[in-house]
Formats: sequence, C-alpha cells, structure tokens
Amino acid sequence: MSGDFEAGVRISPHDPGPNPAADSPQLARRRAAVAALGHEVRELVDAVVGTEVPAEDLEQCVGEVRALTARLRRSGRDRGELASVDDLHAGVRMYNLVSGAGNPLSPPMRVELGDGTAEAGGALGLAHEGPPSYGHGGVSALLLDHVLGGAAAASGNPGMTVELAVRYRHPVPLRTPLLVRGATVDVDGRWIRANGSIAAAEAPDRALVTAEAKFVSLNPDQVRRLFPG
Repeated sequence: MSGDFEAGVRISPHDPGPNPAADSPQLARRRAAVAALGHEVRELVDAVVGTEVPAEDLEQCVGEVRALTARLRRSGRDRGELASVDDLHAGVRMYNLVSGAGNPLSPPMRVELGDGTAEAGGALGLAHEGPPSYGHGGVSALLLDHVLGGAAAASGNPGMTVELAVRYRHPVPLRTPLLVRGATVDVDGRWIRANGSIAAAEAPDRALVTAEAKFVSLNPDQVRRLFPG
C-alpha cells in the first residue's frame, strides 16, 4: 500500500507498537528493543552527518561501527520476509520509512487517523538535508505519499499510489516540528484521490509543500501476485 501504510499505525519515536500490552512478553520486549535501537542509530546517523571531529576519531569509529554491523548480520531476513516484530493485521510496521520506530532513516513521524484523514507530526534531521539547512524535496514527497495514503486507508479504501503531484512553495526547514496533513477528497470505484500539505507546526495554515495523489485499490489477484504469502 502507499508508503507501506497500514491503517491503525500510530508510532512515536519511543513507542514499540499500537498495543504492546496485548503482545506476548517476548514480542513486547523485542519491539521495545527494536524501537530503542532504531532511536540510538538515528541519533548516530544525525551525529555522523553533523560531526566535525578529527580524522583519527572518525577512523576509530569505523572499526567500532563495523563490529556492530557484523553482530547484527549474524541473523537477518530477506526481501520477501516480514520482520518478526511486524503484524500486518494489527497494522504494525516497525521498519516503515516514515513512521517506523525501528528504522533509523525514519524521522519518525507520529501518524493519527481520522475519518478519511491522516495527520503526522515530527521533524526532519540533518540526514534528510537537501539544500543547506532544508529538507530534500524527495523527502517531502515521501512524507506526503505516506500521509495521503493513510488518509485513503482511513476512508476505508487503502490502495497503491498511481499518481503524486507535488508543488514546492517554500523550503522545509530541518530540526523544526512539522505538520503533515492529508484528506480523502473523492472515491470512484477502485480509484481514490487525496490532497495534503506540509507546514511548520507553529504556522499550520502556511503550506510549505502541497500535493495531490491518486490511489488504486488492489483486487485479490493483484494482492496475491504482488505480496505472495
């Protein structure tokens, strides 16, 4: 589905899942560890792209990070395998690129669903930089695709993106609380249209980026072909 969005996902930077109390103790512990590791690596990434320490410090860090990478790669999953901490039916995607607490590339954004609407809050870091001190335009498109897809799902019509038109009105500042909003505007059979925007949280009515998107709901044959198992 668009942006890998599943209805019901509401993940904050330290939240291991929608309802950890309902999980087994082992799964809850693993999800909490995944979220904590994602947060710390996110901090590491931010430090890596912002550091100005001497070269000898960088060289020492290389070996330390290489050792951690080797440890994590002792057991892993392949492209077609779902992460053990995920639950599609419950809407849990711990490694989602926009809202996944376990994904160090994620801001991550906290997503709230309404009646055919979606709203996300969060901030972009230095790793998301395009022009100096501002977010990359592709990252803005990513956030809007995810949130507009969430709005479509919240209307009861989840689908995959077929069109996304983005208009950049003003640059999106880094390390600034943002508000990303989307709303379903039309459903015509399998086709769903949604509009949305990105604004600074302190000025929610001043759109920095706007977008219009079209999604298509998948039929059962398409689901089986695209997502076997």
